[in-house]
Amino acid sequence: MTHLKYLAHYPEYLQAQAQTLVSSGQLGGYLERKYPDCHQIQSDKALYQYVIELKNQYMRKSSPLTQVSYSSKLQVLKQALGMHTFQSRVQGNKLKSHNSITVASLFKEAPPEFLRMIVVHELAHFKEKDHNKAFYQLCCHMEPDYHQLEFDTRLWLHLHHL
Repeated sequence: MTHLKYLAHYPEYLQAQAQTLVSSGQLGGYLERKYPDCHQIQSDKALYQYVIELKNQYMRKSSPLTQVSYSSKLQVLKQALGMHTFQSRVQGNKLKSHNSITVASLFKEAPPEFLRMIVVHELAHFKEKDHNKAFYQLCCHMEPDYHQLEFDTRLWLHLHHL
């Protein structure tokens, strides 16, 4: 029996269903049928434009975004799939902020829905630092299928053995 570490906090019945897909060798086919496409957002510049469009659609009044990039080191160093950073600095009599989002390079090969889920998650951290009810409400506002996409992304990660 394979340990599904990316699903550890989900209810046992969902873990059992996922385990059945893994054990029977059907997980890859299930995900390919459900998410047949791969996105074309391959460069940091394209990712920046994609994130800015989502931010402007749902969070226009939040702090400006200064940097967006893919990182091949992210999952190794931080055990994370995406990361947001926020820094405030005093410059003269003004407070300057720096917001950035980094996405694991693994997501260059992901279905577009999974990339969107990661980006929505990181954008939500601009307003809500903790994974609380307000955070997940904001995620669902930007992506109504957020919870299903997060679960399916975790299944996909199992196939890619991070």
